[in-house]
Amino acid sequence: MSFLLKYKSLEEEREIPNDNYTINDLLKELELSAQTMVSKQNGELVIEDTVIEDGDEIQLVQIIYGG
Repeated sequence: MSFLLKYKSLEEEREIPNDNYTINDLLKELELSAQTMVSKQNGELVIEDTVIEDGDEIQLVQIIYGG
């Protein structure tokens, strides 16, 4: 079971390590903060507790703060 990860210029197929692998687990693995990222699953905005399924396309978008 695998999914497609898109983050910045990265686009790679990754294995799903367990049945309840969430976007939050992925963010921790990549050492990214959920507070600075927006997550999309198959083009739809999702929360970090969303479980990643076989064949999903996960896109991570960095939020840019300014002032």
